[in-house]
This record gives sequence, structure tokens and C-alpha cells, in this order.
Amino acid sequence: MKFRIDNLQYCNWSRKVFEINREAGLDAVHVTIVYHEDFKELLSETKKWEKLLKENSDLIFLGKNHNDIDRAKDENKTAIFFGFQNCSPIEDDINLVEKVHQLGCRFMQLTYNNQSLLATGCYEKIDSGVTNFGREVIKEMNRVGIVVDMSHSAEKSTLDAIKISEKPIAITHANPSFWHPAKRNKSSELLKTLSDSGGILGLSIYPHHLKDNTNCTLKSFCEMIAKTVEIMGVKNIGIGSDLCLNQPDKVVEWMRNGTWSKSKNYGEGSKNKPGFPKQPNWFEDARGFKNLEKGLKDVGFSEIEIDGILGNNWYNFYKII
Repeated sequence: MKFRIDNLQYCNWSRKVFEINREAGLDAVHVTIVYHEDFKELLSETKKWEKLLKENSDLIFLGKNHNDIDRAKDENKTAIFFGFQNCSPIEDDINLVEKVHQLGCRFMQLTYNNQSLLATGCYEKIDSGVTNFGREVIKEMNRVGIVVDMSHSAEKSTLDAIKISEKPIAITHANPSFWHPAKRNKSSELLKTLSDSGGILGLSIYPHHLKDNTNCTLKSFCEMIAKTVEIMGVKNIGIGSDLCLNQPDKVVEWMRNGTWSKSKNYGEGSKNKPGFPKQPNWFEDARGFKNLEKGLKDVGFSEIEIDGILGNNWYNFYKII
């Protein structure tokens, strides 16, 4: 069976976006529904999604596990999996971990760039690692079935999470730093440790994570994937595009600053590059998966390997959630 999975999107959700994802043949999409919201605000977001799911039930449905990806394939729909890019909805209450799982959460970052109650973000000067509360939350996430996501976390914290978690963790959207040294991208040593533990990396197509930004070529991206495979193996890599289709520019400042800062100069690229960057022309939306398929073939990947990178590896990872 051949699956196509994009394991991170944060779009301005509409029927048009869902239609694009169907046209791209996506069987599953992990969607960000929280950045800085607390538990009460999360409830409001899930209500919005209940409406979206009902109004677009011919295109999408809420996914809970890998069986729903099979169902999506059979029904020509896209399974939607909820995720958080921060731990804010659990506040300081470990009992909320199970409650957010019941609401549909299947991925949760321990941090979003900054120090949280659980771990250190990649923009902090000192990385003190996973906290005592973080250790307990990771155990609870393992128990209920929420993936530990360290996409925006600092290196020591990520290595700690790999060691503490009894289940493999994910970095749902980032790239290797050997290719582009953005703060959000990951060292080769970390990626080797991630793959050795059974974890998975979702490669990002968000321009600030790309070599040459918007001008990044498909060939460069696919050659980077080939070199990353040399570090991690071909079965520990997928796509987490980090697409932000149709989002207004004001949203990006909220993503970076939340309610903790009044600064306009914080976060990846925000000082000199305000607003959302333009996507590369070979991946303007999820229909770019077709270009990725061709690009990976051109750099020497087999059909089985391509299917793994573009979906089957994520499908197999979902089996262990």
C-alpha cells in the first residue's frame, strides 16, 4: 500500500485547502491546532474543528490512529490528526495530558522556541534540558498515546527526551543543520541518536528552514534528503512541510510572540523578514508532493524508498503511537 502523509501543516483552514490536500492525494495530515492557548482556549479550537469536520465530511475526518489512515485511503479522504506546537494546554496539571488526548491530540511539542515548564526551546541561551515536570509528562504522554515532538526544542532537551521516552519521539518539521544552519534545524549527532532510537524526522519546506530560503531548488532539497539518509537511514525520514497556506502576516508575529512578549523582533527571521515567506515554486502547496516524487527519483531513490519518505514511514510510525 502506498500512502502520502504530510505530518505538519498550519494553514488557514478552508474547504479549498482540504480540496488541495485531496488533489495532492494526502491520506493524512497532522495539523497544528495550538501554539500558545491554554486548556480553555483549546476547547474553543476543538469546537471550530468540529464545525470544519462536519461541513467537510466528504473530504476529511478526525483521525485517532493508523487504522484511520487505512480508512482514509479506502474512502478517498484525508485523516486529520491534531497536534500542539507547545505544551500550554496542559498548563501545570499532568491530569490534562489524558484530557487533551481524549480531545484528539496525538502530537505535542514540549516547547515552542522558549523555555517551558517541560523543557528548553531552541532560542534560549542556556539549555537546561527536560525538567522534572517534563519527565513526568513524557511518561504520561507515552501511556495515553501522544507523541513527544521536539521540533522547536534545544539540543540537550531533545536528547533528554529521546532518552526518557519509552516510545520513539518525533521531530515533525525541521531540517539538518549541515545543510542550513537555522536555529530550528538539527545537528547530525542529534539526528543519528533520533534514528537509533526509532524516532523520525519530518523534513520541512518552510523557507526559513531551507538553504537559499524561497529560492531553494528541488534538486538541493532532494540532495539534502539523500545525505540525511546516510545519517538516519531511509526508514526514519518523512515530510512535515510546515505549510501555512493563506495565513495573514499578523499570525506569524502571534506565533513567535504569543502573549509573553511585546517585541516585534523575536523569532525565526522576524527582525529582517516580517510576515510569512513565499514558498519555493516547486512546493507552493501540497500538490508539490508530485514534484518531490520526481526530485527524489532524479537523485537515485527507488520507488519503495520514495513511498517511504512521502508517507509510508509516517504510517509505520503511527502504528507505535
